[in-house]
Amino acid sequence: MNIAIVGYNLGWVLTFESGFMLLPALVGLIYGEKEGWPYLIVGIAGLLIGLLFVRKKPKNKQFYTKEGFATVGLAWILMSIIGAIPLCVSKDIPNYIDALFETASGLSTTGASILRDVEAISHVGLFWRSFTHFIGGMGIFVFLLAIMPMVGGLNMHLLRAESPGPVVGKLVPKMKDSSQILYLIYIFLTVLEFILLWIFGMNPFEALCTSIATAGTGGFGIYGDSIGGFNTALKWIVAIFMILFGINFNAYFLLLARKFKDIFKIDEIKVYLSMILISVVAITINIFKMYEHFGDALTDAFFQVASLVTSTGFATTDFNQWPTFSKTVLILIMICGACAGSTGGGIKVSRFIIMFKAIIQEINLFIHPRSVKSVEMDGKAVDKTVVRSVCVYFLLFGVIYFVSVFLISFNKFDMVTTFTSVLATINNMGPGLEMVGPAGSFADFNWFSKLVFIFDMLAGRLELYPILLLILPAMWKKH
Repeated sequence: MNIAIVGYNLGWVLTFESGFMLLPALVGLIYGEKEGWPYLIVGIAGLLIGLLFVRKKPKNKQFYTKEGFATVGLAWILMSIIGAIPLCVSKDIPNYIDALFETASGLSTTGASILRDVEAISHVGLFWRSFTHFIGGMGIFVFLLAIMPMVGGLNMHLLRAESPGPVVGKLVPKMKDSSQILYLIYIFLTVLEFILLWIFGMNPFEALCTSIATAGTGGFGIYGDSIGGFNTALKWIVAIFMILFGINFNAYFLLLARKFKDIFKIDEIKVYLSMILISVVAITINIFKMYEHFGDALTDAFFQVASLVTSTGFATTDFNQWPTFSKTVLILIMICGACAGSTGGGIKVSRFIIMFKAIIQEINLFIHPRSVKSVEMDGKAVDKTVVRSVCVYFLLFGVIYFVSVFLISFNKFDMVTTFTSVLATINNMGPGLEMVGPAGSFADFNWFSKLVFIFDMLAGRLELYPILLLILPAMWKKH
């Protein structure tokens, strides 16, 4: 392990996160809130410490997969630890473990909260919670690669460790150019949503916090009823943009390149959109008798499907009160999640496609033992190593999930709360059912359970491996 290169890159992470803290300090200045001072102080201190780490480039610039995974795993832990300090010092969230939970939830774009009354905290705290979604949605290293070449040269290792999905590739030959394209698309969609939300009735602060939380598919709302208090037009705008941010960003690159036919050849997008359509129709039929107007039922069904399939976690209603069938559909799409290469969470649609096709292939081998067929996606054969990694991912996900459920069960809460709280955190969803439903929170869990949830949220956002590998002694041996 090249410790020097890891420390150097972590220094840049600390520098930029500290720089981002000047934004909530500015919000404090605008609204005349003293809660902005801790962000300014921590931001300046972090900038000074970060610049000390990066003042001199390491002589040994070797940077391989091991360094990439270690850098990404440690970076997200570091960002959570530092980002929680001003939340705690400002007294918006006085307990540090709770502040750490909230920050990790924000950065991992989970949206699970320990706050019972979100409207009681300052504008500064509300903005920082939402902005952590924006930082974590695309990933801090995608941002860093977009503006500067990271030392070590092999930037693909960083992108592979941080980006969601079974396969990570470049949009264009140069990694820096790929990162810039991704961030330009990300920012453009965010600005577009902000403008539309402002036009259709939100004030600038509401529109800003909602659009950056949507962009990261995080779901921290600034009101107790999340999006429920806004008009129907705003609900549809937010729902549509949640779906757009859940689509593989490669599709937008193809759109820019005017390769329209290639977009419709992407299996994952076809399955993703079909899953949304079927879920909306099924839930609307199941719940419309609970509403006076069919349009309201359709709006809530569409919004909640869009929110949970993309792991955003916004809510327009307490779906905990819906029939069991509708809640089951929501749980299933929560598990599946959005597309790879998007800001959405979940296991990812592409993994389910690969797994399903691999199962069909194995069944066919029993009937035709001599047949030679490969798993295909988008008309191309999927490498066997990718199929194997998907199978291992499902197994590892199951192990972490059930171990976490076992540890959380010591709280002695009901089974639905226990199972869905873990599912909501490891899949970066936010709300679950019962106590952790859209009208509830994670406040009643003990400190140990919150640490388990923090681990699950970060592991889920980073596709498990970067966090898990940190505990292996072999990771820290020299080359």
